[in-house]
Amino acid sequence: MRQVVLDTETTGLAPEDGHRIIEIGAIELKDRRMTGHDFWTYLNPEREIDAGATDVHGLRSDDLAGKPRFAEIAESLLEFLAGDELIIHNAPFDLAFLNRELERSQARIRRVETYCSILDTLPLARRLHPGQNNSLEALCLRYAVDTSDRTRHGALIDARLLAQVYRAMTMGQGALGLQGPSASHPGPSQRATPRVSSTRRLIPVTLRPEDWAAHREFLRHIDQKSGGQLAWRTDLDPAT
Repeated sequence: MRQVVLDTETTGLAPEDGHRIIEIGAIELKDRRMTGHDFWTYLNPEREIDAGATDVHGLRSDDLAGKPRFAEIAESLLEFLAGDELIIHNAPFDLAFLNRELERSQARIRRVETYCSILDTLPLARRLHPGQNNSLEALCLRYAVDTSDRTRHGALIDARLLAQVYRAMTMGQGALGLQGPSASHPGPSQRATPRVSSTRRLIPVTLRPEDWAAHREFLRHIDQKSGGQLAWRTDLDPAT
């Protein structure tokens, strides 16, 4: 199965106001593994970049003066996408820009949704973590994805981070980074419900003070690794 994880950077927030794409990054996944076959380019937007956008990605108009225009890379981008599934975080934002660029360039495909299936990881994250911050930054922290190389937003590096977050979210991996991804760990819907036979006698165990101390220390480690997302904080208190 082939999927493409995609991200863009833009001159501003609204394509209907004439804002343009200035960077595209796309990562190929085959059978959920990154193949190293990427698509990446800066683009000349032929307009100024909003100061707020520059604060996010660090790119200025002068940096892009000699870069290709979208129409020049449209066909190679479509060939890379190849009609496969696109994985995007907050897909409506990127799709609005991509569709406007495709229409403007009169490419053979005018709307990405008619060419590729779309998997938006933002509503997926909201279902998994309701009521929590589900930005890419928050998800990287929650799933212990290393962001040390990311000093600013960038389309290719953000696509790589999203690829790791997506794999963690969809394979039943714990969000605490205590173990690496493994196909042997089933997702939540696949896990069998544990049962205790009524014919067996349960043996009560009384924990020693040093056992409780070790337990609390381990929970503090989990709480730190999860960015304060530990759900069973009362377990830190042996009285509960």
